[in-house]
Amino acid sequence: MKTRRILLIEDDDTIAYGLTQLLADEGFETILVRFLKEAMEVEPGSFCLALLDLGLPDGEGWDFLERLCTVRTTEKGGLQKGFAPPVIILTAREDEADIMRGLDMGADDYVTKPFLPGVLLSRIRAVLRRQERFSGEEEMISCGKLVLDRQKTTVTAGGERIELTAGEFRLLFCFMENKNRTLTRNALLARLWDNEGDFVNDNTLTVTVRRLREKLGEESRNLIKTVRGIGYRMEDCDD
Repeated sequence: MKTRRILLIEDDDTIAYGLTQLLADEGFETILVRFLKEAMEVEPGSFCLALLDLGLPDGEGWDFLERLCTVRTTEKGGLQKGFAPPVIILTAREDEADIMRGLDMGADDYVTKPFLPGVLLSRIRAVLRRQERFSGEEEMISCGKLVLDRQKTTVTAGGERIELTAGEFRLLFCFMENKNRTLTRNALLARLWDNEGDFVNDNTLTVTVRRLREKLGEESRNLIKTVRGIGYRMEDCDD
């Protein structure tokens, strides 16, 4: 990454101080803002990752996340790589509905308070590794009528654009990259969130697969097969 600056949006002074010290020890410079208004004025390209609290004194963190999603969107509605940084939601809210909302809106991870410092650092490294891995790929991959462009981060089916969230795009990328291979649920969780599956609600994967199938359309959704009791496999009908 060109920058080692992390934007920390957190109004709790104790947590903010602890995180600033923790990140400094890892070689990161922390840009701390305590209010939504301040966060909305920060230039997105000036940091490599954002840690976002949802409950802020002057508003909800959802507004900041929505702003970044807008920044990532080109005039055609696709995600533009390298323009807006990844986001890890760091909050005390642990309801499944909030987790689903955050991931659906494009957050790269969701960590609940209280958290273990080492675990958070692992999640930060994982998100940054994924960002670098995606930015280093340029070729397109296909399965049936689906075409995924890793450079433009776009997906089409029969030439028609399919709008996906960041989480759905990563999941489809994983399926297509491992076409005709059975992927266990734990392997998918480890690949998508870079952990052992213990820190991510397993229902997140089920919901994301279902929504991905719905968006792919009648013909393409059948390319993703459920391997009962194990996981999923993407099969190319042309192979």
